[in-house]
Amino acid sequence: MTDLGARFPAKVTFHDGCHGLRELGNKKPARDLLAKVRELELIEMRDAETCCGFGGTFAAKFPMISTAMGEVKCSSAAETGAEYIVSNDSSCLMHVQGLLDKQGKKMKTIHLAEILTGK
Repeated sequence: MTDLGARFPAKVTFHDGCHGLRELGNKKPARDLLAKVRELELIEMRDAETCCGFGGTFAAKFPMISTAMGEVKCSSAAETGAEYIVSNDSSCLMHVQGLLDKQGKKMKTIHLAEILTGK
């Protein structure tokens, strides 16, 4: 089932968290779900499969590298003109939103489940 009857009138781009993408090989399922959301426009970002730099303890052990990787992800997302970065990885969303806020960007992050449930 891919159509949950969701509606989200916005332009979004999707960030693939490393666990889902690399360990589980799940690139397509989230996009299939987003394709059925009414009034949602999905715009793929350049280098969509690039890590955001969070990686659990990686961010704590290598903060400068983590920040630089996250800034690249934020830049790629901003180039799309999307209003939201969607992901199914809460850690990535927290990291990226912190960087967006620090940069004074208006773009927001949102979990895939929030879009699908309308919350």
